[in-house]
Amino acid sequence: MAVQIKGVAEGSVAVRYGIKAGDTLVKINGEDINDMLDLQFYQTGTDLEILLITAQGDEKTVEITGKDEYDPLGLEFETYLIDKHHHCKNKCMFCFIDQLPKGMRDSLYFKDDDERLSFLFGNYITLTNLTQKEIDRIKKVRISPINISVHTTNPELRVKMMKNPGAANVMEHMREFAEADIKMNCQIVLCKNVNDGDELRRSIRDIQSLYPAVLSASVVPIGLTRYRDGLENAEGFSGEECREVIALVEEETEKFFKENGTRLVYLSDEFYLNAGMDIPQAEYYEDFPQIENGVGMVRTFMDNFMDDMDYHPQAREEVAVDIATGESFYPVLCKMADMAMEKYGDKVKIYIHKIKNEFFGGNVSVTGLLTGTDLVKQLKGNLKTDRLCLCNDVLSDNADIFLDDMTVPQLEEALGTTAEFYSCDGYDLLSGILKEV
Repeated sequence: MAVQIKGVAEGSVAVRYGIKAGDTLVKINGEDINDMLDLQFYQTGTDLEILLITAQGDEKTVEITGKDEYDPLGLEFETYLIDKHHHCKNKCMFCFIDQLPKGMRDSLYFKDDDERLSFLFGNYITLTNLTQKEIDRIKKVRISPINISVHTTNPELRVKMMKNPGAANVMEHMREFAEADIKMNCQIVLCKNVNDGDELRRSIRDIQSLYPAVLSASVVPIGLTRYRDGLENAEGFSGEECREVIALVEEETEKFFKENGTRLVYLSDEFYLNAGMDIPQAEYYEDFPQIENGVGMVRTFMDNFMDDMDYHPQAREEVAVDIATGESFYPVLCKMADMAMEKYGDKVKIYIHKIKNEFFGGNVSVTGLLTGTDLVKQLKGNLKTDRLCLCNDVLSDNADIFLDDMTVPQLEEALGTTAEFYSCDGYDLLSGILKEV
């Protein structure tokens, strides 16, 4: 697939060799260029032969010699991927996007299932979009690691859960990747009475069988909102059921750890919080390979908060703040706040507010999915200070806007306060509270 060049970076290799906006890129060293991964792979090298079609329709070959091996050509295209995103074709029973209310911004409803985004940005994909040609391309251009939403290794059950007959062959694909030394990270979204129990045990053992090609795997609980019209019934895990899941996973992973020196499969923090159990110590998580899936994030936060208290043995000035958080993280923040106030005495006052996520129906307890609507409704008249601290996960990646499209200025006006945002990191939060940043 030939792709039109929309621009060239100033001072780039492309400029030096006369490649212009409006030219169409066809091949590099005889290889078709279909997307950004092809470009990144084939532009590596010192000597390149580039086939173009000029804006006037003439075929043109550019010979590049003596380029620094990893220097990019400096080509710019209409989209970052060059190609269009690959849309998810599944209808998973646990899909959170299918549980969003109508009327939110369009970007929230896009379900990607793109192997290129898995490699470039760490997105998880189901492999159901892949043709054999694309699997061969992954092996050829070394898209590694690739992040895979497994959910279950039982073919029939996976088809049932994902409503896609192409979901059955996940282990075949993963074995093929393992044989080609393509590394993988895996994820299991656990659904009560569906892929838990003996099915979870089977999935864990199948994933373990692919070690060391599989680098890590996480088990996270299904997220449920009230917007499940058209989706099959699903239930969350009770505290006791979370404890049963923890016992099963720890039984399987401890045996594996003794034999291989790694647990490989880890539970998300939500299971421990919902079970009312202590979060494991840092050593349990090894090098925290699944922290982006909420595995060990609470332990990291707590340890960093306590380390920062050691770094700041006393408060320089009197401070008082309100902090709003989701239901699951509330006990953790209360514990950290109590420790800080005990250490700093009367100079530090921290008021923690537990926010129930009524926007999504009350079953979603993570802080990152809180909305401006719920914050205003539950905090109005209850704030003790003129500073409101929030985790920046509640905001859109590139804008000061909440999931429900409320802006930060609108929140501040409604509550009559100043909102301060910090990363979900203990260092950042405590330093912000103490005004040490």
